[in-house]
Amino acid sequence: MNFTGIIVGLATFIIIGIFHPIVIKAEYYWGTKCWWLFLVAGIMFGALSIIVENMALSTILGVTAFSSFWSILELIHQKERVRKGWFPEGPGHKR
Repeated sequence: MNFTGIIVGLATFIIIGIFHPIVIKAEYYWGTKCWWLFLVAGIMFGALSIIVENMALSTILGVTAFSSFWSILELIHQKERVRKGWFPEGPGHKR
């Protein structure tokens, strides 16, 4: 039996679940000016994905890389959700 697909699927589910609150907290404390952290993380995870020989681990690192890149867009969306009052405004917002 091959469990690679299930492992990668579960890891993807967990990674997305972890990034959701990270984006919310990052936007709360730093606003959208922390976008570059997600860019750097995405580049680093992408580079690791290319280097690692294990297919499952390489795939999980790739998913993490693109979750980091996607988080840049989510920061902007989170800012809009805060503006609409759906989330509290934190110290990362300048008036």
